[in-house]
Amino acid sequence: MRSHAAALVLLGALAIVVYLPALATQPLIQDDYPNIETARLYAQPNGWSAMLADPVFRYRATFWVTTEWLDRLGGSAALGFYLGAIALHVAAVWLVYALGAWRLVGWRVAASAAAFFAVAESHQEAVMWYSATAESLMFVFGVLSVWCWIRFLERPRAFVWYAAALAAFVLALASKESAVIFAALLLLPLWSVPNARARLLYWLPFAALAAGDAGLIYGGRAVSFRFQDGSFSLRAPVWITWPVSYLRLLWPWGLLALAAIWLLRDRRWRGLIPVAAAWIGLALAPYSFLTYMHRVPSRQVYLASLGAAWIAAAGFEAVRARRRSVATALAAIVLCVNIGYIWTKKRAQFRERAAPTEAVVALARKTPGAIYMRCYPDARIVAEAAVRMRTGKPARMLIWPPAPRDANAADFCWSGR
Repeated sequence: MRSHAAALVLLGALAIVVYLPALATQPLIQDDYPNIETARLYAQPNGWSAMLADPVFRYRATFWVTTEWLDRLGGSAALGFYLGAIALHVAAVWLVYALGAWRLVGWRVAASAAAFFAVAESHQEAVMWYSATAESLMFVFGVLSVWCWIRFLERPRAFVWYAAALAAFVLALASKESAVIFAALLLLPLWSVPNARARLLYWLPFAALAAGDAGLIYGGRAVSFRFQDGSFSLRAPVWITWPVSYLRLLWPWGLLALAAIWLLRDRRWRGLIPVAAAWIGLALAPYSFLTYMHRVPSRQVYLASLGAAWIAAAGFEAVRARRRSVATALAAIVLCVNIGYIWTKKRAQFRERAAPTEAVVALARKTPGAIYMRCYPDARIVAEAAVRMRTGKPARMLIWPPAPRDANAADFCWSGR
């Protein structure tokens, strides 16, 4: 128990350190402002009926509730929301470690996988962009469901674990539309836990819940902007997006780990590697129907990154078993490269994304009258929500073309400099 406690403390610290730049200097970004205002409406007791009637936003119920809680605790300050995002990431890292109770994974691989998952830059957007924390909420509830499900499979008479798995699964479905894929992911332990396939019947309620949720999502496609704006389509080039995203996720650490396992002929991982590969493929599937790009965005590989972390950890353990000093050096390189990338390049990118809205807010604070928005790179709703939240002034002070310019209005045009 002491060793587990020490591991959790170290892993939690690692998960916090890598995202310290978000706590220190990063403002809220783009969709954060309108999403916080939406949470203020939907997460209130009298707003639940409106949320459940919304054909798009009802699948993010846990996000709205969490956002409203953070808003109450810290107001509209960015610090409170990023503390919440990092806390969710810490919980996700701890769950990766907890999966060491699964005999297929084991505690050594789980510890290495959790450390890799804590710092991996491939999914940093799910933590550094608050509006993307629906991904980490789905991960926490979904992986908790998998963990409880494995406990039940190992102890078939312990139905408390089965009930907990179902409850966590429902919360995952209430976190993001893509959570339906957990019904498929729950099948993976059936082929690795001894004598578990005889209990396939217990999986059917999960399948029914996922099928019902998917049916509701598809049935609402006529009024869902996610289907109507062309960003998501069943006719999308999945045959390009899925393999490209798969290889990008494994590059470079996963491919190096697979090469190490092959060169060292370490057969201890012949059970884990196929499961990890299947986890990645299934987790990427719901996001591979994009039409606006041929790779899954970084925030949406958060779940798939668990499979990549298992592969990276297996490769690390294969090297460690032969050359401990080499493994130590490799671990230091992985930590420094990933943390350094997030602290420098990614920090700069997120500050750049926030800059136009920060400029509008700064001008609104010092301008007593209207502002004529000649050019603004983000959606109009973002600037208006930011002005309301950050300055307390009404959004009508922002005048948008083609409306005529007030002679006394200040000009705003974002040049990117």
